[in-house]
Amino acid sequence: MRLIICLLIPLAIGGFSGFLSASGVNDWYATINKPSFNPPSWVFGPVWTVLYLVMGYSFYLIWKAEPSSARNTVIGLFILQLTLNFMWSLIFFRWHLMGLAFAEIVTLWFVIALMAFKMHPVSPLAAWLQVPYLLWVGFASVLSGSLWWLNR
Repeated sequence: MRLIICLLIPLAIGGFSGFLSASGVNDWYATINKPSFNPPSWVFGPVWTVLYLVMGYSFYLIWKAEPSSARNTVIGLFILQLTLNFMWSLIFFRWHLMGLAFAEIVTLWFVIALMAFKMHPVSPLAAWLQVPYLLWVGFASVLSGSLWWLNR
């Protein structure tokens, strides 16, 4: 049951964020200038679904670890990164604040990196599972910055 809860938390938060910002994706995003490396829209849904599932599994590994201050720190960082992840879609797609969205996603990348670093002593596997997420958010940061630059 704990595993199911851990998998559902990021999926639900990502889905809710997507729901709240869907109109911006469909209308506004289609009209802005995009860099040549902008992936097709259909790529984002499957990638984020896999990342949310991996994120949930890594959270499960942390949750089932021996209670400690290190584990509590990681849980706090997990909540922080998930909050930042949620907010990026709203900032970018709903409110169209591209500069702020770029700053926010760079902050998210650093929080994910810190979380992975802090995860390692608690669960090395959970830490390594953050690598695809970190790489994707790194790419998304470059994309976000490029979108801001092209549409300033």
